[in-house]
Amino acid sequence: MRSRITPLALAGILTLILAACSGTPATAPGTDTATAPTGAGHGAVTGAVELAEPRLGLTTIDQTGAVSHLDLLDESVSDLGTVGEPTAMTTDGRYLFAQTASGVEIIDSGVWTWDHVDHFHYYRADPRLLGTVTGAGAATIATTNLSTTGSTGLFFAESGEAVLLNTEALSKGEITERFRLTLAPGAGLVVPVGSFALVADGAAASVAGYTADGTPTGLDEPCVAPAGTITTRVRAVIGCADGALLASVKDDELTVERIPYPADVSVPAATAFHNREGRPTVAALAGTEGIWLLDTRARSWTLLPAPAPLVQVTAVDDADQHLLALTADGRLLVLNGADGSTIAETAPLVADSLAAGDTPVLLADQQRAYLSAPTERRLYEIDFADGARLARSFDTTTEPAFVAETGR
Repeated sequence: MRSRITPLALAGILTLILAACSGTPATAPGTDTATAPTGAGHGAVTGAVELAEPRLGLTTIDQTGAVSHLDLLDESVSDLGTVGEPTAMTTDGRYLFAQTASGVEIIDSGVWTWDHVDHFHYYRADPRLLGTVTGAGAATIATTNLSTTGSTGLFFAESGEAVLLNTEALSKGEITERFRLTLAPGAGLVVPVGSFALVADGAAASVAGYTADGTPTGLDEPCVAPAGTITTRVRAVIGCADGALLASVKDDELTVERIPYPADVSVPAATAFHNREGRPTVAALAGTEGIWLLDTRARSWTLLPAPAPLVQVTAVDDADQHLLALTADGRLLVLNGADGSTIAETAPLVADSLAAGDTPVLLADQQRAYLSAPTERRLYEIDFADGARLARSFDTTTEPAFVAETGR
């Protein structure tokens, strides 16, 4: 089945500019069956409505900075405003953190899910542009799985500034810094862990613990070449040259444990982790030679062979152990996470984007994969459990440089 956005919607997608100085929030599309919010501790905020099901969407930023939201339920499109020209983007499933010449500009998609482990709560509020966190150079951003509590970490490589944001304040439309430290420039990290943070600056061969107000805890854990971070349902992950660190809070103290790489392998370390949000298993490229799987629950690494040259991988971590991989020639592969064998594959959907150097974004939820095609000006929805079937595709009038699945 192939579905496209209507011509009327196409005329407006990714083009309408919201007056940034007006402060007037855009209106989320669609009609929902809503209930009264369940209250504190369940992800509710003032002005939001609770929904019977997640209101999933694809929120995109084009190469000029125009922000748009595609509602995956009714296929309506709304324009959320404009930010600076983006060079990178990170998301937690609600907020988009876009790197621009001004620093990191934050967009609230207005849709989110609260994970209560054994059940979920779903919300919708007005989307809005929240403002900018200033800083110089490329920013490494670390989020958690909860968008109304906790913290978000940023490290600016050129200025060496380590920033911890109050995520609860973001949910109220405010940008509030818990701390801002000036450290050594370079590739660093600020990883939120409960009411603490782990920080590595550009000169560090370790990660150091801080409280939310920026006070050192005294924890200093060796970690050569720290790179890559993600938060699973189990713990926060930080990649190191010799393995990974798992960080959590136990008895009100920040704790870290180490998961070394297997001693009998010699392939490149993982430097970027991806998965279906919150799941225990994460995936990373092992250079061009393989795929790393890190099971944060079992505290174990698995190295799988790469069936072809790959540019991205992500772990679905479902009952069938699906693993998704994007090949260098533009095909999406559905792999068996147990042995790396290929279960299904698509045609080369994003070959033109890869040839042009416009890196597609690969995302996965429990039922679908989403793949952006910037040069082709298209977004794909793929049923990975049904032979990599192309379920829907959506054309855009501009290049979707960055895309996030929001509402999850």
